[in-house]
Amino acid sequence: MFELCTCCGPRAPIQRRALNQFRGEIQCLMSDSSPVLDYYDYGCYCGYGGSGKPVDELDRCCEVHDNCYGDAMQHDACWPIIDNPYTEFYNYRCAKQSKMITCGDNNSECEQFICECDRKAAECFARSPYNDENKHLPSERCQ
Repeated sequence: MFELCTCCGPRAPIQRRALNQFRGEIQCLMSDSSPVLDYYDYGCYCGYGGSGKPVDELDRCCEVHDNCYGDAMQHDACWPIIDNPYTEFYNYRCAKQSKMITCGDNNSECEQFICECDRKAAECFARSPYNDENKHLPSERCQ
């Protein structure tokens, strides 16, 4: 069965609601995951910003996701302020049994681009091992 993501209530801050869509996609594929706890401040790229060489496959997923959001900011269909990937809402479906994410047919071109960034990152996270030693990595390891 599919369920449509309608994350959070109308009073939730815009950025949190938009990032909840990405969190929801991750949890669609990895139901036991706590994305905020697991992936924030992991490696050199997971969390805010990013620099240096990714330390493992999972960190590389975050680098690719960061670059995809950067591409979205430059996409002709996305206005840099209005269609910011951190605040843009999109529709997607999660098939939990088959662990499949499908971006909605009614998304604008920009929304579709951002949804695909998040879908590909969630799939990458699901197939990449998590290494506890790369959580809270000292910044000097990311030069």
